[in-house]
Amino acid sequence: QLQASGGGLVQPGGSLTLSCAASGSIFNFNVMGWHRQAPGKQRELVTHIFRDGFTTYATSVKGRFTMSRDGNKNMVYLHMNSLKPEDTAVYYCNAKRSTADYWGQGTLVTVSS
Repeated sequence: QLQASGGGLVQPGGSLTLSCAASGSIFNFNVMGWHRQAPGKQRELVTHIFRDGFTTYATSVKGRFTMSRDGNKNMVYLHMNSLKPEDTAVYYCNAKRSTADYWGQGTLVTVSS
C-alpha cells in the first residue's frame, strides 16, 4: 500500500526529502503521516496531514520539516531541512482509514559528519 524512499546519509545542517507512494488515492485515507524510530527508542509521530489539509508537527521538527502531498501522483513527502544528528532514525510512512492502519517499509536517515 505504501512505499517510502529517499533516505540516506546527510551532514548536519543539510536537507533531505522523503517520498511515500500510495497504491491508490491518498484521499482515501483519513490521515497520512510520517513517524520515525531512532535506535533504542520508541517510534514517534513526526508529522501528519488530514484529508482536509490540516497538518501537525512534533515540536522537535517544527520549523525545520514540512509535509506535503500530491494528489495527482498519490504521493506524500517529508521535506527535512537543518537536519541534526538527533534526527537520525528509520522514517516510516503511515496512513489511516477507518480502523485500518497502514505502514510503509521504512527508510533510514542518518545525519552525521
